[in-house]
Amino acid sequence: MRLILHDVDADVRLGFRPLSLGRPIWDLRCGMFSLGCRLIARVGAGDVAYFVPDYMADAYRTKVDCPVNDSSVLRGEDLLLIPGQVKAEGFDVPVSGPSEVGLDESGNVLYVRVARDDLKRLPTAGIQEFLAAAKLSLPAVQCSLEVWKYIWDLVLANPDQIAADFAAEGRSGIEGVIEQPNAVRGGEKDVYVAPGARLHPMVVIDASDGPVYIDRDAVIHPFTRIEGPCYIGKESILFGAKCREGNSIGPVCRVGGELEGSIIQGYSNKYHDGFLGHAYVGQWVNLGAFTTNSDLKNDYSSVSMTLDGRRPIDTGSIKVGSVIGDHAKTSIGTLLNSGSYVGAMALILGTGKPLEKYIPSFSWYLGGVVTKGFGKKRLYETAKTTMGRRKCEWTTAEEAMWNAVFEMTAPVRNQAIKKGRKVMLRSQ
Repeated sequence: MRLILHDVDADVRLGFRPLSLGRPIWDLRCGMFSLGCRLIARVGAGDVAYFVPDYMADAYRTKVDCPVNDSSVLRGEDLLLIPGQVKAEGFDVPVSGPSEVGLDESGNVLYVRVARDDLKRLPTAGIQEFLAAAKLSLPAVQCSLEVWKYIWDLVLANPDQIAADFAAEGRSGIEGVIEQPNAVRGGEKDVYVAPGARLHPMVVIDASDGPVYIDRDAVIHPFTRIEGPCYIGKESILFGAKCREGNSIGPVCRVGGELEGSIIQGYSNKYHDGFLGHAYVGQWVNLGAFTTNSDLKNDYSSVSMTLDGRRPIDTGSIKVGSVIGDHAKTSIGTLLNSGSYVGAMALILGTGKPLEKYIPSFSWYLGGVVTKGFGKKRLYETAKTTMGRRKCEWTTAEEAMWNAVFEMTAPVRNQAIKKGRKVMLRSQ
């Protein structure tokens, strides 16, 4: 059986912006792993292929060892096709059996299982044609599989997912180095320090309310407090951080200040003081000193967030902070409201007061308004430098992908820039 993960529905992908601008949904982190890792493990697949939006295919090929947007994988084997937003937990579809299409109550395809002998009935030139034909010609069954709908769903589910992942891993104990004196609260069975990880003196791990997993080669500096459930990724460094419950910090991050209930995808810096609460931060982000987001409104009402620059969506939660796209940069003293959206490649100069709740991708937020600043070329130069500092390469495929994102996000950005010009003219 070959598992095919696909993420080509633009409407579904919109719910995970700005993080989905530079990756498929299944690459998003929740708990200790990505959504895709959990799906692959759930199905038990050894043969995996991917279909992503065309504009990111070349860039994604450099990051995985499996076929990407290769239509030949639609032939020759029994297939199980799953869209990236389907939750691994509760996915109980047999991997083998007669061909069928699983539909939700609205008629959306949640999985397709195709026996090899039935492949001749389906077009195999492209994934969208294949899925459309399968829906029309294969037996349909109603199913109630759960799906992720919005980026903040991952943040809100993160504490429980960390605990579930920790239990599934079945590891506990100290295989790294903990220098004395230190304090571990709660049961030792709820703490795991991986080989190569090093905790300096005066570090507190509090696992009384959830497990703490510190991955390989992570370094925890003195006066850091880590409350579980929490996951610290490989080669990440915490600098005297107040790491409260519910955080997942990806690989190669530099983190200080206070965090609560947040996810950092990886390769990002929050080095200095400032509060990050119930937020999702992408890769290659740098949050300047005292960058802070609110994650609770003063009236305790439900937080709304705008993902498309036009229509606010009620998150259904009173605790939602910010979503911050890849390569975004904030200056010292940047203040973000609850439910704020910071687009990919956005550059923000703080104003000393809470900013607008929607900052478009590739925009320069200067003087309290959205501008085009010095353009995307300067942003690319910064991205190349940032990645080089972590011995990663800014490739031509990466640049081509972000060029496509630049065009894709242009209408909303241009409208915001036009509005910003009017504001500046009125202030003169």
